[in-house]
Amino acid sequence: METILLNSSDLKNLISILRDMESAIVAYSGGVDSTFLLKAATLSDIKTMAVTAVSPTMPEHDLKDAEDMAMAIGVRHMIIRSSELESSDFTNNPPDRCYYCKDELFGKLGDIAMSEGYRYVADGSNLDDMDDWRPGRKAAEMHNVRSPLIEAGIDKQRIRELSKMLGLRTWDKPSSPCLSSRFPYGVAITIEALKQVEDAEKFLKSIGFNELRVRHHKDTARIELREGDIQKMADPGIRKSVTEKLRGLGYKYICLDLEGFRSGKLNG
Repeated sequence: METILLNSSDLKNLISILRDMESAIVAYSGGVDSTFLLKAATLSDIKTMAVTAVSPTMPEHDLKDAEDMAMAIGVRHMIIRSSELESSDFTNNPPDRCYYCKDELFGKLGDIAMSEGYRYVADGSNLDDMDDWRPGRKAAEMHNVRSPLIEAGIDKQRIRELSKMLGLRTWDKPSSPCLSSRFPYGVAITIEALKQVEDAEKFLKSIGFNELRVRHHKDTARIELREGDIQKMADPGIRKSVTEKLRGLGYKYICLDLEGFRSGKLNG
């Protein structure tokens, strides 16, 4: 299957770009995009290492996914700690919050690349990211981070298609941005509030909801669900269990967003 796929023009282009890079550290989250990039790097036979930065902004299950996938792909995997929560520029949660996080991350990855003998740091940004509000792109440019998926002109849908053909189980994995994305700009980000959000989302997934967000409006939790799941939440038993659980986590008010789930909604 991989041999057949290598004749795909966009994948061939990506592999050519990676081979020209010769060696790269991949900023690895375990998500759809960075997993596909990591797999492509192994197909290109370049020297590659995955580096995952963990902090309270990263859901616990995402780290486990990253560890499992890096092992399955067969690449060296380094786990480091990021310290964005030590910066008030980040925790005050301005609209360019992601810049401060990525600036710190890419600085650390650049140091690792230099000490370990890698030519580049690469991230999993794809073509669709060029049309969204992504302050982290500025940090990537400042630190000379390469984005091979953008360079190859590959968008999210194509990444999922190729990932499925390559047998990557992440092909249909829902997007899982950092937990800080659940906070409206200007609402302070704290370790306690991040844990509150993570536990709320973990509970909702445990009772059968999949793609969702719990937006943190201080003492209010605003739940976004896929359109097909909104009616399910109307069930009295489910509604009661969700209300009790989230109140137990510290929320006074629990709201269901009738518009439904949309990634990046707080950017609008």
